[in-house]
Amino acid sequence: MTPRRVSVVGGGIIGLSVAWECLRRGHDVTVYDPDPGSGASHVAAGMLAPVGESYFGEHELTELLLESARRWPAYAAELAAASGRDLGHRTEGTLQVGLTADDLAALRRLWTHQRELGAPVVSLDSEQLREREPLLHPRARGVLVESDHQVDPRRVVAALRALVPVRPVAVASLAGLDDGADIVVLAAGCASAELAGLPVRPVQGTILHLRGPAVLRHVIRGYADGRAVYLVPRADGEVLVGATVEERADGHATAGGVRDLLRAATDLVPELGEHALVEVSTGHRPGTADNGPIVGELDGAAPPRLLVATGHYRHGVLAAPYTAHAVAELVDGRALPLLWAPFTPQRLSAGGAR
Repeated sequence: MTPRRVSVVGGGIIGLSVAWECLRRGHDVTVYDPDPGSGASHVAAGMLAPVGESYFGEHELTELLLESARRWPAYAAELAAASGRDLGHRTEGTLQVGLTADDLAALRRLWTHQRELGAPVVSLDSEQLREREPLLHPRARGVLVESDHQVDPRRVVAALRALVPVRPVAVASLAGLDDGADIVVLAAGCASAELAGLPVRPVQGTILHLRGPAVLRHVIRGYADGRAVYLVPRADGEVLVGATVEERADGHATAGGVRDLLRAATDLVPELGEHALVEVSTGHRPGTADNGPIVGELDGAAPPRLLVATGHYRHGVLAAPYTAHAVAELVDGRALPLLWAPFTPQRLSAGGAR
């Protein structure tokens, strides 16, 4: 295999993971980003949840996410060893819970779907649920999804930045990126629309950071009187509460969005009402019309070859290891792995539909 000179445009978790994988394969890699890790990666909760994020009618995407989840334990171990950093990788599993009869009816449909996928969804009675999380509201009912784990994206980005060469400059135009690269990888999230005309749109999300005593062991996802919420505990007592999904791009957290997240969180775990609200973060997920990522070679691009890895929407952290593998395979001159076939740029029309 001939080493290639690779330029990666975008220093989020996708771009940095691609760069690290290419470096490990012997390629000469440079990442271009004025503020690496400051985009969607900075406001992601880091749930590794191919089951929890599985939705009806997204079979191909679910298969892709399941494969990436299978790669995360080895990826986390290798990255932690190479960087000497703790990534916050935790494997206690996720509790999916609801408070009302309507909440549980919606969750039961999801649990049936997840079991059909072969996911280990373990029913818990009230006593078993309280043994795992004593501070859950007494009316909460739910299940344990053992295969849904978590990682801290900010720590992952910091570990990758310690291993990958980054030039802190903004790329205004791919045509103006004249650094002698053989291959350019566009992993610029929402900016991929402007840089390459890809149908990627910003989907705004707000996430809250609470800090107090360590009161939770598991990720908790579910509904509180119809309001969807997730709670992601960190080892230091921080709890992430998320997240809104808004078709807007102004970057402002709304009072209503923050109120709804706090209400749902404290309804499920009343003790969180005593925690300090230490951060309100708003970012933009790179969304596509079919919610699937865009990964592959862009046809008709002038030399150098242009590969794209964008549009991961809510799945960027989870999909990072497998995306890096897929792009590195293309850099090495091999074919794109078969599971990525439904997610190449060629599936998209000018309007972004399948």
